[in-house]
Amino acid sequence: MTKRFNSSRGLPLLLASLLVLAGCSLAPTYERPLLDTPAAFKEAQEAVGDDSPWKPAQPAEAQPRGDWWTIFADDTLNALENQALAANQDLKAAAARLAQARALEQNARSGLFPQVGVGFGPTRQRPSPASQGLAADADTTPSTLWRAQGTVAYEADLFGRVRSGADAAGADALQQRALFQSVLLALQADVAQAYFLVRELDATAALYSETVELRGQTLRLFQRRFDEGDISELDLARARTELAAAQSEALGVARQRAVAEHALAILLGQAPAAFSLPPQPLARLTVRIPAGLPSALLERRPDIAAAEYAMAAANARIGAARAAYFPRLNLTGAFGYGSADLGDLFKWSSRSFLLGPLVGTALSLPLLDGGARRAGVDFANAKHEEEVANYRQAVLKAFKEVEDNLAGLRLLDAQNQAQDDAVSAARRAARLSHIQYREGSVSYLSVIDADRSVLQQQRVAVSLDGERARATVGLIRALGGSWGEAAAPVAGVSEPVAPVGQAAASAGVAPSAVSSATAQAGVAAGPVATAAK
Repeated sequence: MTKRFNSSRGLPLLLASLLVLAGCSLAPTYERPLLDTPAAFKEAQEAVGDDSPWKPAQPAEAQPRGDWWTIFADDTLNALENQALAANQDLKAAAARLAQARALEQNARSGLFPQVGVGFGPTRQRPSPASQGLAADADTTPSTLWRAQGTVAYEADLFGRVRSGADAAGADALQQRALFQSVLLALQADVAQAYFLVRELDATAALYSETVELRGQTLRLFQRRFDEGDISELDLARARTELAAAQSEALGVARQRAVAEHALAILLGQAPAAFSLPPQPLARLTVRIPAGLPSALLERRPDIAAAEYAMAAANARIGAARAAYFPRLNLTGAFGYGSADLGDLFKWSSRSFLLGPLVGTALSLPLLDGGARRAGVDFANAKHEEEVANYRQAVLKAFKEVEDNLAGLRLLDAQNQAQDDAVSAARRAARLSHIQYREGSVSYLSVIDADRSVLQQQRVAVSLDGERARATVGLIRALGGSWGEAAAPVAGVSEPVAPVGQAAASAGVAPSAVSSATAQAGVAAGPVATAAK
């Protein structure tokens, strides 16, 4: 006895089966690679002289919340930072890349929903005699068919292929957000370091200006003494040489200062001809930055966050590549009206519909592809391994940068003290040489050597002050722009508005919270996600 198919029971069962398959994901569970992170920074321990992490207790209100450069209490620097945030072209390009990534994510997520369209137009056709069962030389009449219809297309997300692609695009968008923050932090640090370089050169120029003035006075004095016959022409020639040498070195410093000012102008988004910074010698900084704990570094560094989001995207694409081994189900349909006469097009008798694929089959599965699917999975796995290596390298680089700047600041303290002693000793030696020269105990050559030593030691001291300022900025940059809690968004900086479905990303949450599908696929980033806040 033949059993008839009960559509009332079979259809719900089929739909339930499709829903279960649509909820499956072939992406591997995301796990952050294990890292052997130190318990404390080596250079911070050496700075305090014990094994405790260098993180002195401070009131919460003393911690920066975005505008970290204000700790230098320099109004000019504050104004320059604001100008850079408003006009720097690299920052605008990074914002545009973030907008592109968000648009691509929205495009990828559109595949999760049915695609609906409408159409209207005629079709002119003439059937062949053979298709009508007529003789080969028979004449057939051409006809016109008018259609007005709506179309629906939907790919059932079997085995999570579409959802894995959307998750990967979401992780890409979060990666671009972190990269935007990285470019922002780099810009802020570059502006501060360029500014301190200009100020260092201003201090050096002030030294040479004073030296040129003193040596000019010495030359005028020697000229009178030579005219009176008190000294030989050799001393006069030496005085002229020293004055010309100081003038030449002063011009060299002015040239370096011009180049540094031009570089600063570019960071501010201005043409060098439209920017000028009045001279202001650099004063020694007394700002001290606590290094915090190594674990906090992984939360603040935007480049580490970007590297982890890249891993999450590669992990999701493994699922999409694996899904290629399984069938794809495309559901299509069309409904509307069709008539040979335009006047009868919208009559009830002209209605028509089509359920099923317009071309090909609804359920498809390639059997032989020459290894294309295997290559796709291998590529996705290799890409994931690459991103894991990049992540680990980013972490190692971050620790190195912190240690470098901690070591620099620690050693610069001792070097500054030693250099101050050298400047004092050189000045004392110069005063004694001038006294002995006036008494006739030494030649003028000894005076020249002593004066050169003073200038050299003063210039080294100024250079160390500049290095200290730049190392302080470098440490702040290495720490992710903060050493307290997660920094708040910088005033005046806005990111491209996220499209629908990106509220989670714009809020800076972990990739696992972008959508429930991402959590299903295991695409998640732990505490590092706070770096994108």
